[in-house]
Amino acid sequence: MQTVSCCEGLTRRLQRNRWSETTIMTQSKIRLTVNGGIHDVDAAPDTALLYVLRNDLALNGPKYGCGLGECGACAVLIDGVAARSCVIPIDGCVGRDIVTLEGLGSRDHPDPVQEAFIREQAAQCGYCLNGMIMTTKALLMRNSHPSETEVLEALRYNLCRCGAHIEIMRAAMRAAGRLVEALD
Repeated sequence: MQTVSCCEGLTRRLQRNRWSETTIMTQSKIRLTVNGGIHDVDAAPDTALLYVLRNDLALNGPKYGCGLGECGACAVLIDGVAARSCVIPIDGCVGRDIVTLEGLGSRDHPDPVQEAFIREQAAQCGYCLNGMIMTTKALLMRNSHPSETEVLEALRYNLCRCGAHIEIMRAAMRAAGRLVEALD
């Protein structure tokens, strides 16, 4: 039986790991279009978009939730489609239009979806809010008058652990101009 020192075992594991020195892509300048601005970032092409948005561009709307693309807290719009930025490498975003929560509107002039979420007080802790708003925005961009069922379907993969689902649905329906119909 061959014994392996701790360092040798770790080195072997790292060599098999996709993040080892032999497989890491080198950093390079990557040009991204985010919220209408052009940004050149120095990062490895396989870096998750979420990390570049938060760490390099100081855009903190997208949140790190699960890191697996399952909870929706990191959602952004890429060419108008809601996408999970924690699992999308930045090299796949070159030449595409990326919009974060900050790019929708401002404090003084919020986007209608943001305004609806504010008016309905559709948050408790607010951690899921980014994903809920971005997913609602993407839905309304492709279907300006969705039914309640279509809103439910669009938001079903966004997790809210606080239980603000009723307020979130009311906000999404308000943004769609369908709140009165939903209350009947």
